[in-house]
Amino acid sequence: MLEIRPTCENCNKSLPHDSKEAMICTFECTYCKDCVLNVLQDVCPNCVGNFVERPIRPKQLLEKYPVSSKTIFKPVNVEVHLKRINSK
Repeated sequence: MLEIRPTCENCNKSLPHDSKEAMICTFECTYCKDCVLNVLQDVCPNCVGNFVERPIRPKQLLEKYPVSSKTIFKPVNVEVHLKRINSK
């Protein structure tokens, strides 16, 4: 089951359970759409995979399946990230 992490790992923007701005990679690294498209160029800085929109967890399921409170805030070194993806 998805953790549904609460914030963007790069800019720390709030991404609640029903956010249409949340994007995840195959390992659930979580970023906002703005960071994915404009900073990361749709490449995860951790696994080098792509991103997809994170599903919305319906409100009626939150009690039984709570979302994560685990915040990961690791701003990406954009220069290093772009060099890494452009050298492939």
